[in-house]
Amino acid sequence: MFDDKMRLIKDAMFSPLARLVQELPPWLFTVIGLGVGLATAVALWQQLYMLGFFLWFFNRVFDALDGLVARLRGAQSDFGGYLDIVVDFLVYAAIPVGLVAGVRETATSTGSVQAITIALIFLLCTYYVNAASWMYLAAILEKRNLSHSDHLTTITMPAGIIGGTETILFYTAFIFFPSLLVWLFSLMGLLIVVTIVQRLGWAVHHI
Repeated sequence: MFDDKMRLIKDAMFSPLARLVQELPPWLFTVIGLGVGLATAVALWQQLYMLGFFLWFFNRVFDALDGLVARLRGAQSDFGGYLDIVVDFLVYAAIPVGLVAGVRETATSTGSVQAITIALIFLLCTYYVNAASWMYLAAILEKRNLSHSDHLTTITMPAGIIGGTETILFYTAFIFFPSLLVWLFSLMGLLIVVTIVQRLGWAVHHI
């Protein structure tokens, strides 16, 4: 929902760092970000929440740097955007799974294990449907030449209530409040459903 404004702020914050490392290939930051993101999931599985938070923070830093360095080098590519999306989705799936794996190991009741497992399944199912909704819609927009020259990512798509900024905020909440995962997963999943409906309504009126 706030991604356009937040990307401008993010670019302003990380541009000085990007200039220092612009001799390195952009894909390297994507790959490092993947490693750090998977390490985040492992740390959360082991219930090392503060370490998990710092790793999550650095994953987001590397995610910011790959695009910035690519633009500074004039090396933006469709493959780079594709790799970035795949890595993001992998990390976004691994972190809640890591959290649940850790909580399940110390859960004191069968009911709590079932509740958090169902909430995780619901959240990941909404990811699946949401990905299908915006990816195919983005492909249609590109096919019809409806992209904009000033868009800030490789993909053009209508905004929804849940975007990159909101995802970062939710994941930070997941890490700091693991006892509330059932409620947080459910809330994020419901908001993603709203986002899917928003894009469906947009598609009905525009394509």
